[in-house]
Amino acid sequence: MAMDIAEQIRQHLPRNPTETVPLIDNYCSFYRSLFSDVRNYEYFKYLHLGLISTLKRKSLPEISKIVNVSSQGLHHFLTKSNWNSSDLEKVRLKYILSILIDTPITVIIDETGDRKKRCDPASAKDARERAPR
Repeated sequence: MAMDIAEQIRQHLPRNPTETVPLIDNYCSFYRSLFSDVRNYEYFKYLHLGLISTLKRKSLPEISKIVNVSSQGLHHFLTKSNWNSSDLEKVRLKYILSILIDTPITVIIDETGDRKKRCDPASAKDARERAPR
């Protein structure tokens, strides 16, 4: 027999978080214990959903539009809610290590977006003149 909402409120039982997409729900479930408030956990999931979306600008106002929550709520989650980023980092690293244990990996370093050293002809000439012969 299902409990009615009024009884659930009287007993101070937490509600279940709103579902998003299975990928986000499964990944974020590893972090559920870090959030005492279900709303904070939902905002955590909404941010992840926005980050993997096809949005060109991953700003809070843009993310809030596609996940249908207020940008102020997302901002409040990031700045004022009671979760700890170092605890989140520990859980994240533990999760990654549990996946990668005994799994060979290849690390690829892509320098495409890195700034290159500027090479103007005058400084190149100076460098050649100073080079040992």
